[in-house]
Amino acid sequence: MNHRHEKRMEYMKELAGEFIARESNRKSLITVTRIDLTDHEDKSLIYISVLPENQEAAAIDFLDRNVSDFRKFVMSKIPGGKIPYFRFMIDMGAKLTRKIDELSQ
Repeated sequence: MNHRHEKRMEYMKELAGEFIARESNRKSLITVTRIDLTDHEDKSLIYISVLPENQEAAAIDFLDRNVSDFRKFVMSKIPGGKIPYFRFMIDMGAKLTRKIDELSQ
């Protein structure tokens, strides 16, 4: 992966966090944990963690309903740039790490 690609992913991660902070109802804490961007930069998976966990379905539903608004938000921040199509998913790795931490305490 080249440096430009990594910087682009990091910037989109920041934008996703900004969008979620601005648009969510704050009934849960939604954190962007990582982003995967295809080599052609046409598709992107945005991984999130949600606390409390019983709000995960609601958070994914909210993000799915607002994915086109998020894409427009990214377009406004990267004018004329190639903007991928986004999909939000629960980061199962982060969820597992949190469970392991809870069990080890």
